[in-house]
Amino acid sequence: MTAYEIKAVQDAELDTCANVIRQSFLTVAKDFGLTPENCPSNGAFMKNERLLAEKEKGNLMYALYADDIIVGFAAIGKLPDGTFTIEKLAVLPEYRHNGYGRVLIDYAKEQIKRLGGTKISIGIIEENIVLKNWYMTNGFKSTGTKVFEHLPFTVGFMEYNL
Repeated sequence: MTAYEIKAVQDAELDTCANVIRQSFLTVAKDFGLTPENCPSNGAFMKNERLLAEKEKGNLMYALYADDIIVGFAAIGKLPDGTFTIEKLAVLPEYRHNGYGRVLIDYAKEQIKRLGGTKISIGIIEENIVLKNWYMTNGFKSTGTKVFEHLPFTVGFMEYNL
């Protein structure tokens, strides 16, 4: 693994981060036939303005730098019941399989613990077995699924207890 650094995202970096999210999510979007028409909320179709709105809403955002460029991203949100979420976890395809995803997950867990969180919830494409297994190796447990009429896949919910 190349030396890396994780930093809080500054507003000037949001466009770059949105691009990292788009590139990262596009591989899965292609695998599952997601398009801007059938799944406009997917990260593969992330609009820069949406990322800014999520930051302004209070989501914490972190960029992982390697080779002096942003190659990874993760956002932390908080639900009304006090549960934290990890959202838009992304690593550029050419930087995958180097441990950066695990580094981002571990960093997010530490930040959530520091904020007093005791539970993390995530939502994934349930049919994405590779991703589901990856989260399970990182300590997440499957808690159920839900079909949303507006999505072309089943959402799988997973949790991690700190």
